[in-house]
Amino acid sequence: MVKPTIKDVAKLANVSIATVSRVLNNLDGYSKKTKDKVEKAIKELNYEPNAIARGLVSKNSRTIGILLPYMHGRFSVDLLRGIDKYTHENNYSVVICNTDNNGIRTMEYIKLLGEKQVEGIIFASAEVKKEYEEELLKLNIPTILVSTNGISNKLPSINIDNYQAAYYATLELIKKGHKDICMISGQKDNKESGIPREAGFKQALLDNGLEVSDQKIYYGDFTFESGISGITKLKKDNPNMTAIFTASDLMALGVLQYAYQKRLIIPHELAVIGFDDSEDAKMSVPPLTTIHQPIEEMGILAAQMLIDKSIVFEDKILKHSVTIRNTI
Repeated sequence: MVKPTIKDVAKLANVSIATVSRVLNNLDGYSKKTKDKVEKAIKELNYEPNAIARGLVSKNSRTIGILLPYMHGRFSVDLLRGIDKYTHENNYSVVICNTDNNGIRTMEYIKLLGEKQVEGIIFASAEVKKEYEEELLKLNIPTILVSTNGISNKLPSINIDNYQAAYYATLELIKKGHKDICMISGQKDNKESGIPREAGFKQALLDNGLEVSDQKIYYGDFTFESGISGITKLKKDNPNMTAIFTASDLMALGVLQYAYQKRLIIPHELAVIGFDDSEDAKMSVPPLTTIHQPIEEMGILAAQMLIDKSIVFEDKILKHSVTIRNTI
């Protein structure tokens, strides 16, 4: 069955398409009698107007745009769950853009969101390059950064203290008596999560009189595969290592996979602590000890800041915690 269009409504109500559009968007310029005719036609035809199309007239699209560097992994899943929870409750829709960490693709999506007249943009978990920030500011659309920071202070962000979180993760291993501790970090130039987490790890070792050296750190990319390649290299370079801190749960799962293949007993022969506290961490064998990053809450807060105009539009630092399970 063909869905009715705005033209069908206008024809049945014997008015212009522009008049139907004005009624749909609660604009003035028509009589009560005309409004009643249009609403009756809408009901008879069971017409459902497109939210974005309505927004082109009302400038109120009730749509939030989301820019993510990847769609795999629990960070993206948990963040989107939080965003969807708040937007759905408030009758907003979302447009999800997978940038694949590609500069050209990111710029194209930013411009696309502007063309779609979204009411707000969430830019998550990727480096905010100068050209991205300039384009976002040029759109004059409220934008929130999640798990990243801008070049200037013009775009508010939602983060945790990655340095402190990594510091306390490392302390948990030290408290268990470990002295030969390694780390699988994020990319070496990753300013958002890689650099601060590596700095926190190193400082915890230094504060406790333990060795800090380059051969104790492997630079991964937060994926399961880089967890396996990381522990393989670190074990070769540090045969006496007894504990490892990874900058993501996915990389920690790679370590657990390696341990299973090598028949290493966790945590007696190798202690592991991850970062994120994703659903995967609860389901791993054994269940993973990890830094709890309130990812879903970040998504909820980001959506809330864009939709609820009473929320102060400023940087937010959320609390992290350590979730103790069975790998340390």
